[in-house]
Amino acid sequence: MSFARTVLGDISTDEMGLTYSHEHIIIEESYPTLENELLLLNDVDKITEELTRFYRLGGRTMVDTMPANAGRNIQKLAEVSQRSGVQIIAPTGIHLEKYYLPNHWRYHYSEDQLTQLFVDDITKGIDKHDYGGPIVERSSHKAGMIKLATGDEAITSHQEKIFRAVVEAHKQTGAPILTHTNYGRRALDQVILFDKLGADLSHVVLSHVDRHKDIDYNREVLQSGVRVEYDSAFRWGKKGEENWTYKLLKHLLPEYSDQITMGMDAAKHSYWKSYGGDPGLDFLLTTFRDDLEEMGLEEYYDKIFYDNPARLYSFNSAYSPIT
Repeated sequence: MSFARTVLGDISTDEMGLTYSHEHIIIEESYPTLENELLLLNDVDKITEELTRFYRLGGRTMVDTMPANAGRNIQKLAEVSQRSGVQIIAPTGIHLEKYYLPNHWRYHYSEDQLTQLFVDDITKGIDKHDYGGPIVERSSHKAGMIKLATGDEAITSHQEKIFRAVVEAHKQTGAPILTHTNYGRRALDQVILFDKLGADLSHVVLSHVDRHKDIDYNREVLQSGVRVEYDSAFRWGKKGEENWTYKLLKHLLPEYSDQITMGMDAAKHSYWKSYGGDPGLDFLLTTFRDDLEEMGLEEYYDKIFYDNPARLYSFNSAYSPIT
């Protein structure tokens, strides 16, 4: 059976339903929120309210993307999933360096140690304290995806260590991989390194590539066979700015309809209606859906939100010993 791993247990990919492929559902008080208080997303009641609205409009699954020790709170993720009915895929892995203290353990652990940490999150359960203290107490809630990130600069030797650990955990467990790219930068470099390390590119998704305003660049990324996640549809339009997410979809969806997924990456609570913000996590189910129809692309809606996420976020049985 093709399955996805959610915080409340494994489900058939047929049960995933309408899926947002890149969200930030919980960001607990942490180093990132000290730097930017808008990143604080830890009010369970408000988060449940927002996710319940998503569920009532037909949404069924969200992929959370805050990985190890950067604001992840697995117990709150499980609680809002139970209360809202929304199935949540939780991440393991490591985010950008700027979300960690300069002396963080990520810099000191070996490749093998990082691999084991990721594998344990996937197969045993995520630490209730998110590796913030000397005692590890594993919850029953497991990770269903592995995340890594690169910035604007060339991929560093430290980041290469993260890549190797992530790909090894991917091979050992069959778990899919999601990446952060800064405005799509280094996306091609990521693809080259994943391919070199032997990752299954059909189970790898690169996020934020629609922020790179270049059709040919996006096409080259897609030609590799990797998946992309676009999440800036609601961000464009300031001072008459062209909506590049829509422009890319118009050019690339007909050609690469099996490789494009969508999310909102609404990591700031100022985007959430339940926090008094705008446009709310229902944007892709309302405004975007209408816009897709207006562009003559409505035939691809199910691909973007149902078919492609189900294939991408399934565990690869060719690698996985998990049954």
